[in-house]
Amino acid sequence: MAHDLTLDHLRNTYSQGITTPRKLIASLLKQALQQANYNAWITLLTREELEPYLEALDRIRPSDLPLYGVPFAIKDNIDLAGVPTTAACPDFSYIPRESAFVVKLLIEAGAVPLGKTNLDQFATGLVGVRSPYGEGKNSFNQEYISGGSSAGSAIATALGQVSFALGTDTAGSGRVPAALNNLIGHKPTRGLLSTTGVVPACKSLDCVSIFALNCRDAAKLLDITAKFDSANIYSRTTPSSNRLRYFQESFPNNKISFSFGIPEQLDFQGNKETQALFNQSIKKLKVLGGQAVTVDFNPFIEAAKLLYEGPWVAERWIATQGVKPKSMLEVIRKVINSAETKTAADAFLGQYRLQALKRICDKTLENIDFIIIPTIPTAYTRQQISEQPIQRNSILGTYTNFMNLLDYSATAVPVGFLSSGISWGVTLFSQKHCDMSLLSFSNSLHQACNLPLAATGERPGETSNQDSGSRH
Repeated sequence: MAHDLTLDHLRNTYSQGITTPRKLIASLLKQALQQANYNAWITLLTREELEPYLEALDRIRPSDLPLYGVPFAIKDNIDLAGVPTTAACPDFSYIPRESAFVVKLLIEAGAVPLGKTNLDQFATGLVGVRSPYGEGKNSFNQEYISGGSSAGSAIATALGQVSFALGTDTAGSGRVPAALNNLIGHKPTRGLLSTTGVVPACKSLDCVSIFALNCRDAAKLLDITAKFDSANIYSRTTPSSNRLRYFQESFPNNKISFSFGIPEQLDFQGNKETQALFNQSIKKLKVLGGQAVTVDFNPFIEAAKLLYEGPWVAERWIATQGVKPKSMLEVIRKVINSAETKTAADAFLGQYRLQALKRICDKTLENIDFIIIPTIPTAYTRQQISEQPIQRNSILGTYTNFMNLLDYSATAVPVGFLSSGISWGVTLFSQKHCDMSLLSFSNSLHQACNLPLAATGERPGETSNQDSGSRH
């Protein structure tokens, strides 16, 4: 039997006395150990290490905190006090005295961290296999990649080991794994979630992202964590129009019409299954009341290429200056070392070109609610990635790499399954501070797809034995 770990269901379960945080989390720890071959975790906390979090909950009622007893996972480039942060590089490892700003907010709200999850080393990759702690394996079919770099966070959430997880998203790391593991992956507006206590990849672009089982949970979590951090130079204050009260459960029920963009040309790498699912998603949006508008996507694609082909790769070089080259995986070293050919002139020229592209892209979004794109063109096995590690990783970033450069918000939504058994999805994106609006539209699309909860096989709303392990 699988766990229904959605926030509302878990809250009701606690309130009714069906289980307790201590009993549930003991079961989840056991499950995580049984599923260790997926390589989701780098550090899984022991019962003794979890006890202080659980003791704090013993003194209060489930109604006292919005995330009372909710188990969650933390990508291992985000600090949890007293637990090693490795960024998937053992020689880089350190033990932080304080938790990251976002982690503190979640713990204060009652959430319980189960540990630190696996990732592509230094969050450089979209595949999930670039880790000395083992290759991340897809929660539906272990021959396939989990996606990355937030591999373990997606796997743990999909398998029903946690209710949600934190990832980071610079080039698509919070969206690609969501598509491949049947999860909602929300990449917030840049700066909306503080990056204090996060190992930087590209410091000016990095975002903390959220993996959740549904859009309602993602919206609640975003509202709890979207707090201004005066200690962080990139932190932003979210406008009042981007708070939870503006999340709408269903657009059709409120009789709201909307318009959305569809790129003129799309590349699915010859995958007819992903192309069919994309076309079905468009049909669903039209049934929900959407009016489709064709848009020129070439400026977005050009902007995407700037992330690794332009000067921004130098930020990854800056972030890893203190790491010995021999401590890095070869593919990571190759990507980061490409920055050494970049000059200050390249940096300014890149900024000029990006600013010109942003003006064009912003104009495209001006009179529509969002644009729908594939999250990834196609899916790869772990063997296929090993054969062409850089080229195929780059293909996975076709529709993700531009998002932070252009300062947009985005939600990855699973929409169906491929013949391989793995999930696939689309992404809805719009301007900055459109997070709740995007989550609302995404929620309507997600509900229309009527998918099971992640990889648990359970349907939303079905009851489950909260003290049993997963079927996996």
